[in-house]
Amino acid sequence: MRPWSGQPVPCCTSMSGSGSLLIAWQLKDKHVLVVGGGEVASSRIQHALAAGAKVTVVSPVGGLNKETKSLIDAGSDNHIVFRDRTFVSTDLDDMNMVLTAIDDVELSRDIGTSCRARRIPVNVADDPSYCDFYFGSQIRQGPLQVMVSTNGKSPKLANVIRRRIEESIPKGAGEAIEKVGLVRERLKERAPGVGGDVSKRRMKWMVDLCTSWELDDLALLDDRQIERLLDEGWEKNLVPSRDYVVL
Repeated sequence: MRPWSGQPVPCCTSMSGSGSLLIAWQLKDKHVLVVGGGEVASSRIQHALAAGAKVTVVSPVGGLNKETKSLIDAGSDNHIVFRDRTFVSTDLDDMNMVLTAIDDVELSRDIGTSCRARRIPVNVADDPSYCDFYFGSQIRQGPLQVMVSTNGKSPKLANVIRRRIEESIPKGAGEAIEKVGLVRERLKERAPGVGGDVSKRRMKWMVDLCTSWELDDLALLDDRQIERLLDEGWEKNLVPSRDYVVL
């Protein structure tokens, strides 16, 4: 495969409405059902846990692979409930999301149909027509998340593209985002409010900080430096240099 030049490539792309709406779905403390125990199920479980969900896994114990079993064995730490049996319809009760990852195509589709009847978002592995959403190829670096989706058409190409994007992301990007988040929280304590002139000034100051400092420098901020940054920067309506802040 030829190296990607980074330049836009003319193609037939248009706003045809054939893609998906990419959103960051908040699953913290929501109930997610995973039907299956193999490799795909393990990946689904990990994605749900990383989002803070409470996961229920339904699968005969003999269908669990090593990684899934390990996740279940640490269930008290991972917020996992395990049901050692095949799926029954009552498993859908009180669920906020359902993910199937089993070889039984008919059962998977039946689960998908039942979920839609109950208005429960569902993903049926390897069966896009029964999916309300897809799992793209993801990059995660601390709070930074990047997803590449091919809308179920080519998961392998999504992985190839994801690797190319990942190579271009600085190693300290996630840590820089964490530190900027702390600055933003401390700034809101000093200048609270939503909307109005203070909010606009706060937003502009954060934009100026993020565009004038290098990611590596933002990643190295500590509590003392954050306070100095706010004292000498925000309070004086300017963005001081990194060298000035670390004195």
